[in-house]
Amino acid sequence: MTTTPTNTFDSDHTPLLKVAAVQMNSQQDVDANLATIKAAIAAACAQGADVVVLPENCCSMGEQFATAMRFDELSGILGDYARTYNLHVLVGSLPCPYRPDGLIVPNQRLRQTSQLFSPDGKRIARYDKIHLFTATVADQQGSYNEAATFEPGMQTVVTTLEVNNSVYELGMMVCFDLRFPALAQRLRQAGAQLLSAPSAFTYLTGQAHWSLLLRARALDSQCMVIGAAQGGEHTYRDGSNRQTWGHTAITAFDGTIVGSYDHAHIEHSPDNTKDNISPQNYALVFAEFDGHAQQQGRQRLPIFNCHRLT
Repeated sequence: MTTTPTNTFDSDHTPLLKVAAVQMNSQQDVDANLATIKAAIAAACAQGADVVVLPENCCSMGEQFATAMRFDELSGILGDYARTYNLHVLVGSLPCPYRPDGLIVPNQRLRQTSQLFSPDGKRIARYDKIHLFTATVADQQGSYNEAATFEPGMQTVVTTLEVNNSVYELGMMVCFDLRFPALAQRLRQAGAQLLSAPSAFTYLTGQAHWSLLLRARALDSQCMVIGAAQGGEHTYRDGSNRQTWGHTAITAFDGTIVGSYDHAHIEHSPDNTKDNISPQNYALVFAEFDGHAQQQGRQRLPIFNCHRLT
């Protein structure tokens, strides 16, 4: 787990935006996952975070329709956490039974919805995952087809964060979106400075591509990319298992990894397990966003002035 000092400044003496990405091992007990989320947000707040990014499927791995029935309730709880700890909380994804306009998703499907809550607890952005995971993977599950459960979103989203009297623009993505450079580039063209990438990569695809994709999308867009991940083994009620890659990481605009957790499973330290204290079941990765340095980097390499195919 990596941390950075609090209260640092950029060259204009503006406080840097401190971002925390959370790694989880969500199971199908929603209330237990909520307890983990609350603990992680509290710990991130105590270490000076301004924004906390949770992974995809943070409230439940699997049980999508049952979880979707609680969408409004769970969104309200997570918004309350943002208000309680006075920071921005990006909920990686929750299954939602209705579209942004309130219409029920047809054909017995859902939307995979990422939400941003402000420090007053209000939702300020909703993004419905556009690219749905379709792949054949040499793991226990074998094949994945998110489109059987979810309807793809249709709208890109860039939203404004106001922190410490400064304004930042966040472009929202989810997991499989990372494989599509055009999305990251479009978000940059819409003004994004940071990109959220809450994810639940399979172990094998994550091992092969996760770090590479985070760095590539940062280079494509010249944005900081925040990769909050699921990691470890997830046991479903039917007895099947799924293994995710973890390795939560934050990548700067130049492709440099500036914060990372280098494990799939949460590695418990002895201090977390002694004296009958429950072990910590999340990991936090911190990085500080320096908008001035990023803008200088963009000016030195003005790739968005050179596009010919967009």
